[in-house]
Amino acid sequence: MAVAKRKRRGGPAFQAKKLKRNEKDAKAPAKPSDVAEEAAEEERDRIPGPVCKGKWKNKERILIFSSRGINFRTRHLMQDLRMLMPHSKADTKMDRKDKLFVINEVCEMKNCNKCIYFEAKKKQDLYMWLSNSPHGPSAKFLVQNIHTLAELKMTGNCLKGSRPLLSFDPAFDELPHFALLKELLIQIFSTPRYHPKSQPFVDHVFTFTILDNRIWFRNFQIIEEDAALVEIGPRFVLNLIKIFQGSFGGPTLYENPHYQSPNMHRRVIRSITAAKYREKQQVKDVQKLRKKEPKTILPHDPTADVFVIPAEEKPIEIQWVKPEPKVDLKARKKRIYKRQRKMKQKMNSGNAK
Repeated sequence: MAVAKRKRRGGPAFQAKKLKRNEKDAKAPAKPSDVAEEAAEEERDRIPGPVCKGKWKNKERILIFSSRGINFRTRHLMQDLRMLMPHSKADTKMDRKDKLFVINEVCEMKNCNKCIYFEAKKKQDLYMWLSNSPHGPSAKFLVQNIHTLAELKMTGNCLKGSRPLLSFDPAFDELPHFALLKELLIQIFSTPRYHPKSQPFVDHVFTFTILDNRIWFRNFQIIEEDAALVEIGPRFVLNLIKIFQGSFGGPTLYENPHYQSPNMHRRVIRSITAAKYREKQQVKDVQKLRKKEPKTILPHDPTADVFVIPAEEKPIEIQWVKPEPKVDLKARKKRIYKRQRKMKQKMNSGNAK
């Protein structure tokens, strides 16, 4: 084995072979602008992670239940709201004799800080309470024009548990009591982000519109192709009665001056129909009195016949000749038929001989 020659510095006589560079390393170093563009493209093509991986911070829970005595339409409406709001909870029906402040204790046991309570009266009137438990405020509404999700008029469809968009009328920002209701509706109907039971999609819209001093609720589906809206349901109208400072009670913050109770409305309708009936009866009584009154005979006015022209008198004709008797065609036909019958009988008898 040959001994390698050493240099003065003590290094080996031969140098180690240099490693070949790869094609990627052989290229020139990339510019910072190109690196930024590549990072932007990768970020654009990257599929976002599921929403459920986020942290659930907004722990809003809604208790939706009703009193005893509700009808089938109210029960279906309550079930539709529970299905559309994944952060809602249910409870058994409350007795109508119990006081409303008991609901705060029920919310505390169910670990809920918001409540939607349907109160039925007289088996025909429905009231809705929206409350922030236990400190308030709370609002009482009269529910009208209910259409549920199962009706055939609604043609749309949405994913169960998806998060909705909330759309409010600009009139909510004009008056203070509507601004308070807007905040209350936002906290109740908006699905908390990263809720375990919610889906990571936004495919329907809750709209709240103010018209005729009432709040009109509608639910629309967002169609992906052209972003058009198709109504899903349910739909109902909320007629505001009062806003209270506390939960299900307390000092009154606002009272609707345009509100008319269902009892008063029915009373007005009955009074209108009774007034029409009384008017007809009065007309009939007046007609009977007129028939019983003696007829007044007016004296003959001699000047009334001044322009009357008497008709010409027709001459009286006396008929001296007796009129000819009328020909009875039926009797004549009978005689002819009788004669023909006799002739046929004679001919038949002659042929037989």
